[in-house]
Amino acid sequence: MYYNGKIWIGDANGEKVYIEPKMANRHGLIAGATGTGKTITLKVLAESFSDAGVPVFLADIKGDLAGMCRPGVNTEDMQKRIRRFGLDQCGFTYKEYPTTFWDLYGEMGIPVRTTVSEMGPVLLSKLMDLNDTQADILTIVFKIADDQDLLLLDTKDLKAMLQYVGEHADELSMQYGRIAKVSVTAILRSIVALEAQGADRFFCEPALNITDWFATGLDGRGMINVLDSRELVKDTKLYSTFLLWMLSELFDILPEVGDLDKPRMVFFFDEAHLLFKDISKALRDKIEQVVKLIRSKGVGVYFITQSPRDVPDEVLAQLGNKIQHCLHAYTPTEEKAVKAAAGSFRVNPAFDTFTALQELGVGEALVSVLDEKGIPCMTQRCKILPPQSQMGPIPDEDKKNEVLRSNLGLRYQTTYDRDSAYEFLQRLNQQLELEAFDAAQKAAAEKEAAEAAKAAEKEAEAAAKAAEREAIAAQKAAEREAAAAAKAREREEAAAARAAAAAEAKAQKEYEAALKKAQQQKEREEREKKKVAASIASTAGGTVGREVGNAIGKTVGGAFGKKLGGNIGAALGRGILGTLFKK
Repeated sequence: MYYNGKIWIGDANGEKVYIEPKMANRHGLIAGATGTGKTITLKVLAESFSDAGVPVFLADIKGDLAGMCRPGVNTEDMQKRIRRFGLDQCGFTYKEYPTTFWDLYGEMGIPVRTTVSEMGPVLLSKLMDLNDTQADILTIVFKIADDQDLLLLDTKDLKAMLQYVGEHADELSMQYGRIAKVSVTAILRSIVALEAQGADRFFCEPALNITDWFATGLDGRGMINVLDSRELVKDTKLYSTFLLWMLSELFDILPEVGDLDKPRMVFFFDEAHLLFKDISKALRDKIEQVVKLIRSKGVGVYFITQSPRDVPDEVLAQLGNKIQHCLHAYTPTEEKAVKAAAGSFRVNPAFDTFTALQELGVGEALVSVLDEKGIPCMTQRCKILPPQSQMGPIPDEDKKNEVLRSNLGLRYQTTYDRDSAYEFLQRLNQQLELEAFDAAQKAAAEKEAAEAAKAAEKEAEAAAKAAEREAIAAQKAAEREAAAAAKAREREEAAAARAAAAAEAKAQKEYEAALKKAQQQKEREEREKKKVAASIASTAGGTVGREVGNAIGKTVGGAFGKKLGGNIGAALGRGILGTLFKK
């Protein structure tokens, strides 16, 4: 309840426990086991901030926060609580609050949409449960889209971009690093699975202008923006990613304002453990950074969960206002968690925090808030105030009627599809296909011309070869004829030479024969002459020899000697002269 300019949470032994509005942007925690009263505490805080003129966002997991648009019901139990707190003397009234209903699926509230670019690669990687390598590839895809001025608005834009990157991976890898096609394919499968879960209804335009949540009602009270999360929370990844996206979006668009008298807006994130489940270190660091710095932009963030251990210590350390409902310690692990929770509170000597945490009743809590100087107050055991609006849900039909009465409903009801990466790449593909077709036609024509030229060249070559063969054949024939003529001439010349030689030989032979005959004739004549001379000489020699022999023989032997000497002398004379004339 908003009272005396403060957020009145509850009473601790008759003492009012407040949150100072100017310390509300130091964030907070509402924790406790199931059924201990966390939802009522959330409603009381949300109503108080609204009365203070601070817009509120909260996620309605069970549908029981929708009653804020209706005034509370005056029951006997409520009368008892009003009297116990003395609320009737503090201006407590049942009233409805300015409420706007939102729904990612557009069924029980104004559609909440964003674009793929606004979601960014880090949160999309979480949403699709990508590994580190795939997340890096997705970041590269976003970088390529930015460098080429391509808008990534919806899932078909992202799929088209991934297909483009996969097809051009080799050339893009030289500029952006290795792009594994298998990773691109895995991301595409994840997007298809995401679309099957209805996420394609979330990624489209008109995208949510988150400043629409900073509205106030006609009476100046802050608008309570209720996100119907009954269906959304069934997809825990989409639910947690959406809440993280909201934080990041606020952090990016809001200017620094420093410390204000009251927050510009307060966010309540129910089932906060889903935000930190299975997230990467990079995303955890991002959440820590946003929670740490977003308070300087006038935004308070309150996490609602069962146990403080659901929130990382780095984030838990940033939560200045803590409301801790009952915790159970049925196991050693749970007992350890209770001790850790008790140790995070400032000690109150009036009670043992560890014991008190396990003894708190429904609607009771240990509360530790920051005072005006930002110092944690001593922990108080409080009974939480009742809400002023209706507790519990309203019929879905009433909720739809509330949506129809909202001015924002008309702005976000109809989707549209701007020219973006998908359309550009479609045109590019069509252009490339046309160019490829033209190139194919040109190549076919060039091929046909080349084949025709080749055929003509072959024909010309064949004709040239035929002509060459004919020329060679003619040349060979001519050579053969010339050779035959030469051979004929040679034969004729040889025959003539033989004939001449024969004639010459014959003439020579005849000459030699004639010469021989003449020689023979001469020799015969010489022989005849010699014969005659020899005969004459022989006769003369015989006569001379006989005369000589007779003379000698007569001298020696007388008549007998004479006769013998004559015969011998004749024979010697004929022999000597015959020999001389033979030569």
